[in-house]
Amino acid sequence: MWKVGMSEEVGKALHAVVDRVNQAAARRPKTLPAVPPRLVAVSKTKPPDMVIEAYRKGHRNFGENYVNELVDKASNPQILESCPEIEWHFIGHLQKNNVNKLLGVPNLFMVETVDSAKLADKVNSSWQRLRAASTQKLKIMVQINTSGEESKHGLPPGETVNTVKHILSKCSALHFSGLMTIGRYGYDLADGPNPDFQALLSRRQEVCASLQLPLEDVELSMGMSTDFEHAIEVGSTNVRVGSTIFGNRDYPNTPTPSPERKSKVSTEEAAKKMERLTVTEQ
Repeated sequence: MWKVGMSEEVGKALHAVVDRVNQAAARRPKTLPAVPPRLVAVSKTKPPDMVIEAYRKGHRNFGENYVNELVDKASNPQILESCPEIEWHFIGHLQKNNVNKLLGVPNLFMVETVDSAKLADKVNSSWQRLRAASTQKLKIMVQINTSGEESKHGLPPGETVNTVKHILSKCSALHFSGLMTIGRYGYDLADGPNPDFQALLSRRQEVCASLQLPLEDVELSMGMSTDFEHAIEVGSTNVRVGSTIFGNRDYPNTPTPSPERKSKVSTEEAAKKMERLTVTEQ
């Protein structure tokens, strides 16, 4: 069933998203840097076969939220054999005790979620040690918590310039590629441009002015399945799209609560649970 049905669905969905990305890019104001947006296909909870199928359709950039899942998927013999040019993005929260495991991932292209100078230092020293024979720098982005929500990780916006300055001056094994945000879930564009995206644009402007960096050299990773077109229109150069390409996610280890238990969950608890899920919903 997978080979016949799902293969065609992944190919069609990927093609449709690529078309939407290109159309959104064409609508961008000419005043924005002319950087073609990168589409990161987020394969969280999906089997290696789906990654291989998207790769066969010409896609190269894939993202994962969890270190263990990325390690398993990137090291899968079928993916290693079938996808030699794959580029993996880590887009989830990174704890310092998982840095060494993450940096050992084959074909690791970028870590998008560095959210402190201390984490940058850890990633820098680990990359130097693990890849001592290579002079290739690891691409990283600095994650900013633009919405100020406690449920989301990321650097406070006011600390952006100093953190980027630290990376540029103290982390010689890292290549600062840009800024990343998740933003508040469910924003209604009828109320105007997404304020989280506008905040990230402002942080980039501030970083470039303070550190004398060209705007086109500082990428913006913002936009997911529900809002990637708007994100591109206002300046995103990197969008993270999962369920729109691969379908709804499967969480086989999540128990189904009984009707009695469901009735006991308050509205507030349900809202908090949804917020936690959408933190990593790409």
